[in-house]
Amino acid sequence: MNLGGLADLEQLETRGFDAVFPLKSPWDILRTSAARHSERVAIRYLNDAADPARDTLVTYGDLAAQVMAAARLFRELGVVPGRSVALLTQHTPSAQVALWGAQVAGHACPVNPMLKPDHIAALLEAAGAAAVVITGVNGEIDYWSGLVPALRAAGVRLPILSCDADADSPGADGSFEAMIAARMEGAEIVPEGDAHALAAYYHTGGTTGAPKLVQHSRLNEAHVGQSCALMHDLSPEDVVVNGFPLFHVAGAFVYGLSTLSAGGTLLVPGRLGMRNVAFVKTIWQQVERHRITVIGAVPTVLAGLNGVPVDADISSLRWFLTGGSPLPTELAEATERKTGKGVRNILGMTECAGAIAVEPVHGPRTALSCGLRMPFSEVAILGETDGDADPAKGLATGETGIIALRGPNVSAGYSDPSRNAGTFLPGGWLVSGDLGKLDAEGRLYVTGRKKDIIIRGAHNIDPQMIEDALLAHPEVENAAAVGMPDAYAGELPVAFVTLRAGSVLDGPALVAFLRGRIDDPVALPKRIGIAETLPLTPVGKIFKPTLRREAIGWAIHGAAEAVGLEAGAVAVDVAESLETRVTVPPEKLEDLKGALAGMPITLTIVAGKRA
Repeated sequence: MNLGGLADLEQLETRGFDAVFPLKSPWDILRTSAARHSERVAIRYLNDAADPARDTLVTYGDLAAQVMAAARLFRELGVVPGRSVALLTQHTPSAQVALWGAQVAGHACPVNPMLKPDHIAALLEAAGAAAVVITGVNGEIDYWSGLVPALRAAGVRLPILSCDADADSPGADGSFEAMIAARMEGAEIVPEGDAHALAAYYHTGGTTGAPKLVQHSRLNEAHVGQSCALMHDLSPEDVVVNGFPLFHVAGAFVYGLSTLSAGGTLLVPGRLGMRNVAFVKTIWQQVERHRITVIGAVPTVLAGLNGVPVDADISSLRWFLTGGSPLPTELAEATERKTGKGVRNILGMTECAGAIAVEPVHGPRTALSCGLRMPFSEVAILGETDGDADPAKGLATGETGIIALRGPNVSAGYSDPSRNAGTFLPGGWLVSGDLGKLDAEGRLYVTGRKKDIIIRGAHNIDPQMIEDALLAHPEVENAAAVGMPDAYAGELPVAFVTLRAGSVLDGPALVAFLRGRIDDPVALPKRIGIAETLPLTPVGKIFKPTLRREAIGWAIHGAAEAVGLEAGAVAVDVAESLETRVTVPPEKLEDLKGALAGMPITLTIVAGKRA
């Protein structure tokens, strides 16, 4: 059935959970798709965006066989239930094979390879890794040469396998592709445990120090994959562009496992994903060439695609799917005008395998909405008790409160239970950290942020990481980090500090200080402001809404300078609700509108002179 609204979703649920979702793990999905679509292409990998003759094609039959061969290899390396395979890879066929093979043998732990080696080493230990797979030496993105020696220096003695290498990878304990090729025959590894067994650890928050790992069960991942396939109406005829990394839940489940559960084809645009300039610059020719039907992209990438003239037959294209950061209405409308194809929004988080709500493709796109809840899940808007979300205080339709959810997509919690407080609540509730509301049709809207997480592109940044690093400077007295709106990235991290008496530090000096202390490069603040005092709540906590208002002003004045406006020519009024009014000289009105288009803020721009 086509899902277009809440009534359709509720009708689907009358069939019962097991009837709608008979497959309870990613491996169940993969082997079922292999049985149904053995010769169909599961993954098309573009080795060269300009030369389709060089594409790597993996059929469903081949994919399932390689996954089982990987499980045999990992079992030989000591991967059993309770032990993981750490994956520091680009999104490639080999990485897909390693991800699912690890889950058959034990569990997977995909890791962002751009984190600092000592933090990666801590993640490996916390995840109980028995083996590591890392993208080997190549001419596009070579982190092997620096990362592997650093991991060894940090005391990592696990077997490290190279994959997708174009050259010899010094220090490798074997080539992943060669090792699975030697294990294509043999006894089948039967996954131990049930649907609630641990499938993967996913790190989150961009934190430093103690690792923060989310536990995914097999059912969490399978539910999201099959739910997104239903909401997006995916079928074996679909060709879905997925340039997300597999350490991101969107790449693995929202776009990845969903397509594989439907028997469609994943089109992966090379090691660089949607940073593959040759692919993005020829996106419409790629649509025509490969009969692409769906493009998954964060809003920043979507904005980039809008800048490419449509120079090919894109009649096969059905939808753009986006999420990871707020979707500006102007961007969605511009994309639809340019291409004639619909844009649909998604809200997710690592703690629920990537999906809280999805706009079904057969329903309307509703401005600022994230769509409907996942099938057989519950989304609620909660009030507060002593500043924390309270499941006993559910709010009515249209009221704004804290977004919470529960259901088959929700993780059991973090690997360290002491981190669950405030996020995983009794009764199975997961607190998203966002403020929002539900309308009468069941659509969810995000209206603000309760938690402080900064979302740059699709990367979550924990502000405490930045604050702790700043407070390590002996001249910093207090520090707070917030997100500054950005037309391209959604948000950029910025910080405010107070200094001890006599200090002459400035913002650039503090940014330089942080370079060696921030594990995640995207978390380095773009600007640090020096303040005499920081705003406080009545109980003495830093009041970040005031700082967000200041950051909005920074963003707007920066955009004004970029279009040639002198300091003081623009008036910016940011209300406590963060609704923003900008007064700009008439001759620069359209220029500033263009510069601010895409910023995820409620914005009114008027022509006039500053009072």
